[in-house]
Amino acid sequence: MTTSVPSTRLQRRLLYLAVFCGGMTTLAVEFSASRLLGNIFGTSNVVWANIVGLILIYLSVGYFVGGRWADRSPYYTTFYKIITWAAFLSGVAPLVAHPILRAAATAVQGYDAAVMVGSFVSVLILFSAPITLLGCVSPFSIRLALSDVEEAGGTAGQLYALSTFGSIIGTFTPVLLLIPTVGTARTFLIFAVLLLVLGFVGLALQDRRAALRLLWMPVVLAVLAVAALTGPLRPAPAGMTLLYEDETAYNLVQVVEDDAGYRYLLLNEGQGIHSQWHPTDLSFDRTWDFFLTGPYFNAPPYTPDRMHRIAIVGLAAGTIAEQHDAVYPGLPMDGIEIDPGIVEAGRKYMGMTMPNLNVIVEDGRYGLTQIGDGYTMIGVDAYRVPYVPWQLTTVEFFEEVQSHLAPDGVVIINVGRTGTDRRLSEAMTATLLEVFPTVHTMDVPNSYNTILVATQQPTSPDHLRANLAALPQDASPVLRAALQSAAVSIVPTVPSDLVFTDDHAPVEWVVDSMVIDFVINGGINELDQ
Repeated sequence: MTTSVPSTRLQRRLLYLAVFCGGMTTLAVEFSASRLLGNIFGTSNVVWANIVGLILIYLSVGYFVGGRWADRSPYYTTFYKIITWAAFLSGVAPLVAHPILRAAATAVQGYDAAVMVGSFVSVLILFSAPITLLGCVSPFSIRLALSDVEEAGGTAGQLYALSTFGSIIGTFTPVLLLIPTVGTARTFLIFAVLLLVLGFVGLALQDRRAALRLLWMPVVLAVLAVAALTGPLRPAPAGMTLLYEDETAYNLVQVVEDDAGYRYLLLNEGQGIHSQWHPTDLSFDRTWDFFLTGPYFNAPPYTPDRMHRIAIVGLAAGTIAEQHDAVYPGLPMDGIEIDPGIVEAGRKYMGMTMPNLNVIVEDGRYGLTQIGDGYTMIGVDAYRVPYVPWQLTTVEFFEEVQSHLAPDGVVIINVGRTGTDRRLSEAMTATLLEVFPTVHTMDVPNSYNTILVATQQPTSPDHLRANLAALPQDASPVLRAALQSAAVSIVPTVPSDLVFTDDHAPVEWVVDSMVIDFVINGGINELDQ
């Protein structure tokens, strides 16, 4: 009978290695699960809270069960069976989840809330068994490692330190290395296979027959991997062709094309269009067009020759930059984008090859410190609900933006809303008014987007209409169309009492509340893009 006390140095070393790999796999599964779900359901706080909360519940159950299990069956054979099953189920979960997530992707595109919620819950349930078993590893290993009660504290401390060190590796390796390199599902498989090999080695040292009886596990994983990992992670929307797909450190990036030759950048759940491109058409009647209009809120006469340079925070695949380059050929432009994978997609598939565009791959706020001064326009297009980076919404951020503007420069931001809920745009208006004397508001037609324009000088909506009327005859038709659309889209500017600061920026609370209210009130059925 196998003893609970390590009888050889090899047993002890293998036990410690198992604890390290168990901790590593636990965190790797957690972060990979967030990415697996994020590809379809996004990465909002609601998604993260569900993932982290349920995984902590599964771990708590595992700690409790593992301790009781170890007392009743304090044998290495039992321990390595737990390791082996935990590894196998960790590898199976994403492969079984794959068809569920594909159904969820179709539901997202069709706004089928029931299927979306059901898929979300189903995938989370898939992780209950592997995470619970991984939670059993630490208490079980302590029971096996204890040979003297007087050494209990030191032994437990060593094992928890190893588990935590493994968790550190499991935190950074998937996000920084494996997911961008091989994708989410294969990241699961890498950690699962490593743990599975260790489980088999440990089990074989104790009971070869038991190890042989479980050799079907890698075969099943291989068959499921071949079946599940074919085709795109998310199918293209109806009537479109998928041109490009990649998992980066930040997003699932896709480029799709419709029958008319228009290309669209889709991220994560694919709900929003983040960039658009066409080889000949540059007027899209979407939010990007409105970024051309901001400087024309200055006092008339404001003419195109006064445009000197612009910066874009949230460059995406370069639609705003391409439109400005068409209207103002050769205009110096700086574009800040955090995701290098999006930049690559823009350059390869969406015409973002302008030599006058300087791309800075960096977080928007930090990237802003790397540009110069005297900008005619700084655009911020990084507030796609529910992904609103709070650090780009505060008084201090807009003070930094203002320091880079010319005396007649403007800042333009794109903010989400619903048909009845403008809390985010009104809070952003109040925040901008802490820094700028005037803010103008435009509702983009046929969308849930509001454009806010803040000017360095006191200005009036009448200025834009006057500048449109005085626009030179040879002005770009793209610019003229944008100004015409803006002139009829101006709505009253209403600030709220909430001002975002670096010390207090409850952006996530506002956004989550808006999203929940929107879904509860059936707004998801009204979406048209």
